[in-house]
Amino acid sequence: MDDITEALLGPEGRGLRLEDLPPANTKRWVIRRKALVVSAVRGGLITLEDACRRYSLSVEEFLSWQRAIDAHGLPGLRATRIQLYRDS
Repeated sequence: MDDITEALLGPEGRGLRLEDLPPANTKRWVIRRKALVVSAVRGGLITLEDACRRYSLSVEEFLSWQRAIDAHGLPGLRATRIQLYRDS
């Protein structure tokens, strides 16, 4: 697993480890924190189920973050942007 975590890059291009993820009790989801969780799941650092359980997220909420990144990059994760993109 160390080899995998060494190769996994976060949204800012730096190595990503479990210790870099937001705390489990995170309530305020800024762009960077959302992007870290999406990167960790995509890279196999944690599973989708683990992320949803750890952060009390629904699968749909996580997938909306992932779709926002895919469609609009990190700016798509702004709370105001997510609502705008959902409405269009």
